[in-house]
Parts: sequence; structure tokens; C-alpha cells
Amino acid sequence: MSLISLFGSLKEPEEPEKQEEEQKSGFFGRMKQAVARTRESFTSKIEDIVALTRTVDESALEDLESALITSDIGVQTTTEILDALRERAKRQAIEGGEELRSLLKASLRTILELPQRPVPVPSAPPKITFLVGVNGTGKTTTSGKLAAWSRAQDRSVLLCAADTFRAAAIEQLEIWAARSGVEMIKTRQGGDPAAVLYDAISAAKARNIADLYVDTAGRLHTKSGLMDELEKMRRTAARLVPDAPHEVLLVMDATTGQNGLQQARLFTQSAGVTGIVLTKLDGTAKGGIAVAIARELNLPVRFVGVGEKMDDLLEFSPKAFVDSMLG
Repeated sequence: MSLISLFGSLKEPEEPEKQEEEQKSGFFGRMKQAVARTRESFTSKIEDIVALTRTVDESALEDLESALITSDIGVQTTTEILDALRERAKRQAIEGGEELRSLLKASLRTILELPQRPVPVPSAPPKITFLVGVNGTGKTTTSGKLAAWSRAQDRSVLLCAADTFRAAAIEQLEIWAARSGVEMIKTRQGGDPAAVLYDAISAAKARNIADLYVDTAGRLHTKSGLMDELEKMRRTAARLVPDAPHEVLLVMDATTGQNGLQQARLFTQSAGVTGIVLTKLDGTAKGGIAVAIARELNLPVRFVGVGEKMDDLLEFSPKAFVDSMLG
């Protein structure tokens, strides 16, 4: 879809409704806190444009272009947004900064929502999720946090320590498994990742486990041996469980910005990635990278990491993200 085509009762709520409202409010508050640094830099520029703009002209759009690019939304995505706004302005004048803000929010939400797709649900458990990416992005930590997230959904969980390459990766995942109260299948360092995956899937099936999260070794798309190893793991999973792995989540560090995006673009071509986990979102003033990911990789952002604690992993919401950035 082209961006250019965009554009009661007085009774007290029942207790479940109150709880749902509190959860939504709490989620929005945490998302707003996570993008605080981005909002400070980005929104201040937008506010200046809004305050000074009565009729949106080319000068205002150029100021907006600068604000978008410096927030790491990227040149390609920024150009598309601006082209859509210019096309709208030709057909119907954009009356003032507030309307410009409203149109911008609609554009950003559409970009983030377009790649969203239903999460696969296997006909029988377990649902198998691979965590992939380069070293240092937080795959092992994310595996542990995902285990805690599933537990909070009242789902049974098993972790698989398939990163047998990196020293201390197995021990690190053991710590997260203990924190989240789940069991873990492991082998010795240097062992065969496909073999430990086989054991983990067999155990998950025998125990009727709902979610199996597989922490894989950090690798670059250029490392053919490691990519072959990942493909072997995919074949092993598919042989034991139909359509597995059901999700392949690429863990990206938000603070690496456009450099990380280029790496992810090459990685997704060779690893069958189905979604993104964007870590360290709270540590960057360039959270617009989430928008660039959605548009340029055509992949949904599934989760965002917003801190170091066990529950500092949020299921991504395009609406909450955009509202948090732009108010």
C-alpha cells in the first residue's frame, strides 16, 4: 500500500474492565518512558514546526524532513512520508501544524502496522521460536525475558541453550531460566546446536510445553559455517514439529541505528526472519529506527526491550509507540 493513498451508561465499570484499563494505562506509561529520549529530541522539533506553522509550506516540510531523518527514520522512509504529505497538500491544503502532526501520526502508524501479521499458532504444542542475530544485541537476555513474558500469559515454557559457541552463554541462560522459573535444556560448550535442539523439542513434546524459546549463537550473514548450522537447526525443528520454527525473531540493538538496519537487511535475506525484537529502546534518542525497520525490511517489530529487569520487554504496539512519540 502506498503512503500517498492514506489519508452511555453511568454505571461504574466492572472489575475486569477496570483491570484492563489499568493495564492499558500502565503499558502506555512504560512505552512513553521507553521512548522518552526520542520524544525529547523529536517532539521538540515537531513542536517548533507546529507552533510556527499556520499553512504548511515547503519550508515547514523541509524542517519536518530534518526532524525525521535525525530520529533515525531513515532517508528512504522519510522521503516516502514527505512525498505523501506533499501530494496531500496539492489536493487539499494542510491547515496548520496540528493537522500536520495528525497526518504524520497517521503515516507512521500505517507504516508500522502494514507488516503486522497474526502470530503463527501451531496445531499442537510446542510453538518454537528461534532468537537470532549478531553478538551483543541481547539474544540470551531476550530469551529469558520472553520466557517470563510467556509465563505471565499462563503458558508453560522451556528454554533451549543452542548457543554452544560463545563462552558463558549457557551459564547466562541458566541464570535467566532460574529467574523466570522455567526449565532449560543444554549441552556442553562446543556441542552440536542441532542435537541440543532435538533434545529440547523432544522434551517439550513429552511435557506438553506451550512455548520453546531457542537461544542461538551470534552470527553474521557472511559466516557461511554458522549460517549452515542455523539451517540445520531449522531442518531439525521442521522434522519434529510441523511448520517449525514458527517464529524467527531477529534481535536488534536500537542504539546501533542505521548501521544495525543494514546488518539486519542482509541477515533477514538468509535466516528466514519473521519479526524483530528491538532491544535498548530506552537507551537511544533515535527510536525512529522502529519505523525504518517496518518500512525497509517489511518486518513487524514484535517486542521492544525497555530496561534490564525481567519484565522490561513489551509486546510492540504501533499505536502506543506513535502516541508516545508524538503525544
